[in-house]
Amino acid sequence: MTEQSPTAVSGAPLRSAPDRAAVAFIFVTILLDMLAFGIVIPILPKLVESFVANDTARAARIFGLFGTAWALMQFIFSPVAGALSDRFGRRAVVLMSNFGLAADYVLMALAPSLTWLFVGRVISGITSASVSTAFAYIADVTPPDKRAAVFGRIGVAFGAGFILGPALGGLLGNIEPRLPFWVAAGLSFANALYGLLILPESLSPERRSPFHWRSANPVGALNLLRTDRVLGGLSWSNFIAQVAHVVLPSTFVLYSTYRYGWDTRTVGLTLALVGICSVVVQGAGIGPIVRRFGERRALLIGLSFGAIGFLIFGLAPTGPLFWLGIPVMSLWGVAGAAGQAMMTGLVKPEQQGQLQGATASVQSLAQLAGPFLFTLTFAYFIGPGTPVTLPGAPFLLACLLLLLALAVAVKTLAQSR
Repeated sequence: MTEQSPTAVSGAPLRSAPDRAAVAFIFVTILLDMLAFGIVIPILPKLVESFVANDTARAARIFGLFGTAWALMQFIFSPVAGALSDRFGRRAVVLMSNFGLAADYVLMALAPSLTWLFVGRVISGITSASVSTAFAYIADVTPPDKRAAVFGRIGVAFGAGFILGPALGGLLGNIEPRLPFWVAAGLSFANALYGLLILPESLSPERRSPFHWRSANPVGALNLLRTDRVLGGLSWSNFIAQVAHVVLPSTFVLYSTYRYGWDTRTVGLTLALVGICSVVVQGAGIGPIVRRFGERRALLIGLSFGAIGFLIFGLAPTGPLFWLGIPVMSLWGVAGAAGQAMMTGLVKPEQQGQLQGATASVQSLAQLAGPFLFTLTFAYFIGPGTPVTLPGAPFLLACLLLLLALAVAVKTLAQSR
């Protein structure tokens, strides 16, 4: 496909693949989206805690409820967004998502109580569909043998957002607890305007498929993952790994402040370090690793390093030792790109939106179970009735889950030979 001028393609469909300009457009879209998301990470758990008289154990339980509600909305609406993007194109879904997120951040900035903050999280779950649609976009414009590397490069946007977002959120939160939400709202609105003016369409009209509620509902979307044995096995491995991943957003802030006494600034800078390591792996590591070992082995290597990273996090008695686990954990990103590339090669081009919606539903199911699983584990092992004080218990549990995901992946790939 010939590259098109950014000024000439706004709203026009891309007609073949690949297109470097289109990948650059979606990279910026995800970067701005993740920057806005990252800004609120250091402050949201502490804001919840401020509404419950700084009771950390109670705040952990409530924050787990927030996470579960967000995931439930994702589970219900991600397949709808995927099916709509297959019918009307990726661009419209991305735009609706980002305008909705901008309004939601304003609502959370003004929230006078936990109830309104909870409403904000529900709306956020409904509108946060742009990332899964963006991956469908990449699948539209990239040939199958290049997708793992391109997914890795797009992953740089996630890392960059986490470098700048949490660090900026921590600094802004020290000035005024609600300020990060206002900045996130501005970034989401800028992202929406960027897409409105510049982002091209990736799915031409002749490649679109009709919208059917039977495939747009969560159960129907998940049925797609059962159409192929390898696709189903990889989905199970991905589900277990996604449950393990929930330990980070659900307990990290509370864990680090409880165990290491970190303030908001230190939390934000630590998350920025996570972003730096992620950028290095996603931008410079995934392509060479996949070329050297292949997608199958890269998936297994990534899961193994993720398990080791969680083990370090759970056992680290001091903050500096926790930091040593971050580079190890970042290599987990290889598994995500390799698995995503393998799965996109197992469905038809007109089903890429459905696949991403189904994958988002799997992730949402994980996020439904994960917040309560890890926050209640954390609350139990730091509570007054625990037989042993073990604040790192959630990370040790996540380590075991990743080992299980690794075992499922090994079995699935062995059967597919």
